[in-house]
Order: sequence, then structure tokens, then C-alpha cells
Amino acid sequence: MTSATDVARTGSRDTQPRAGIRTWQTWLQVLQTGNPPEGHLDLIGRWLVLTRASVLPMTVTAGLVAGLLAWWNADDASIGLWALAAAGIVLAHAANNLMNDLFDLDIGADTREYPRALYAPHPVLSGMISRRGLLVAALVVNVADLAILAALTAARGVPVIAFALGGFLLSVAYTAPPLRLKKHGLGEPTVLVVWGPLMVGGTYYAATGSIPAEVVAASIPYALLSTAVLMGKHIDKIPWDEPAGTRTLPVMLGAGAARRATQAMMVAFYPLVVVLVALGTLPIATLVIVLAVPRLVSTLRALDAPKPAEKPPGFPIWPLWYAAFVFLHTRRAGALMVLGMLVGVLLDL
Repeated sequence: MTSATDVARTGSRDTQPRAGIRTWQTWLQVLQTGNPPEGHLDLIGRWLVLTRASVLPMTVTAGLVAGLLAWWNADDASIGLWALAAAGIVLAHAANNLMNDLFDLDIGADTREYPRALYAPHPVLSGMISRRGLLVAALVVNVADLAILAALTAARGVPVIAFALGGFLLSVAYTAPPLRLKKHGLGEPTVLVVWGPLMVGGTYYAATGSIPAEVVAASIPYALLSTAVLMGKHIDKIPWDEPAGTRTLPVMLGAGAARRATQAMMVAFYPLVVVLVALGTLPIATLVIVLAVPRLVSTLRALDAPKPAEKPPGFPIWPLWYAAFVFLHTRRAGALMVLGMLVGVLLDL
């Protein structure tokens, strides 16, 4: 069963570095928890913190799912264009994280007392970078992504722009005025669309030049898992969001109903994959996802139980709680999905 100890094994923000701690160990701790150890951060470690690299594997998984879908369903997929598009969506996610921190700071949503500055260092509030520096960082990543978009558009045409522009506009509107989708219960549906049809579908299109309906359907199961992570995070933030008038979907539903909805999203992943395997859209070997069921069960139990009143010893991202358990399930189920698809396309299973 997943416990606070399981989550804490990945490290803690309170952990003091050992003498002579290696640079790669610092990077690993940041990738695992989003929190660096106390002490000096090199340039790479700083970028890993600023871009919230600990959550970027969700987008890496989406890119891998898209590539394996192309390999399984299309005869003329381009590995080079797929790799370029996959790099593009990861950069887009990093840019989105930078912009969200910038916009939330500017509108006053992020403060020293808000969870964003408590579970991990806020780029500006922690003193890691200035507001101007954060803006420049976001621009640099977006410019790099724009160069990738130009190359993909030259190869695949205008539809690539539609995928990229749709993702960019939704990402900006997630926190930025005037729409501020997050504040009106639309942030969670936005994640479902972005991690599904836009990321997986757009990367598939870049690789193949087409986007069949069955591929759009195949983008939904993993998008549900990604959305569940955000649901868990927003459930954790209800005590802060509700008084501030930030009506995320969990605020609108209430904590109990939001926890049930999050459980439903995770459970739905499994029968949807089974259906897609039965239709031939996914290889049979994808059914290896059943090995994630024990993690699913323990996560469902965690969502059934109340959040502790105080931080458990060594827990790395407090005051988040449910988000950590849901993320661990998403990571396990997503990795198994990729592994099963890879075995399936290699062995034609």
C-alpha cells in the first residue's frame, strides 16, 4: 500500500545535503521532489527547479505514447519529426510552468503563504530569480519552441500551427487574465484537452501527417491520468483557493465529490485501454498496465482517507498530499503503458 513513507523516499525539502554531495544527486533530488537540497545550485539544477522538471515526465510520457501510436498505426511515420515534436511539447510544458508562476505572481495569487511557495521554491518569492529574469526565461523557452514549430510547419503544413497555437492559448489562459480558466472550474478540462488530443494528437500528426479518430480516442486514457494529478493538487489547495474565490473544479464540487471524481478518472484509464486494445488501436502487450493496479488500489485508499492535520515526517511536498499519491500512480501506469506499447510494436503483439 502506498504510504507517506513511500512518497518521502524520493527525498525531502528539509533534507540537509551530505558533505561532498555530488551535482547529479542534487539534480536527482530536484527531479524526484521539485525541491533542491540546501546549498549551492548549479545552472542545470536551477533550471530544473524553475521549470518544475519533476512534473515534466508526464509530458515525456505523452510524447512517447504518441510516437508508439504512430509506429503501431501508421506505415510512414517519421522518427525525426516525432522526436522534434516530442521535444516541442516538453519545452511547451516547461514554458507553461514558467508563465504560470509569472502570471500568478502578477495577479497576486502566489504569495509566501500559498501552497505554491510551500511545497517547492517559488522562482521569485524564494529569491532564486527576479521577476524580469523569470520573464526572460519564459521568452527564451518559447522562442526555442517557436523554432521547432517553424520546422514542423515546413514539413507538415498549417495544421501543426493549429495544434501548437491551441495548446499555447489554453496554457496562457489557464492562469492569465482575462479568462483565468483555473479560477472558473475550466483548468481541469483544459489539461484533459492539452495532454490528450493536442499533445498526443499533435505529436502523432507531426510524425505521420494525419490524425485518425481512433488516435484521438487513444489519447484520452493517459490524459485522464494527467488530469487526475491536477485534481489531486487542487483538492489539496481547497483551503486556500475557496476563500480567495479561485473556483477550481474541486472547489466547485466540494472535497468529497472531487476525490470521487479523481478516483473515477484513474479507474477509467484501465477499461479504456482494454477497449482500445480490443479495437486494435493499441497492441495487446499494452495490457501490462494491469501491473499498476496494486498502486491504483493503494491510491484509491489514500483518496478515501482524510488528509493528515500535520506534515508527516520527511514528506517532500507538503501541504500537498493527495497530489503526491495520484502522481505516483500516474507515473507507474504511464510507464507501464509505454513499456507495453514498445514491446507490442517491437514484437508485433
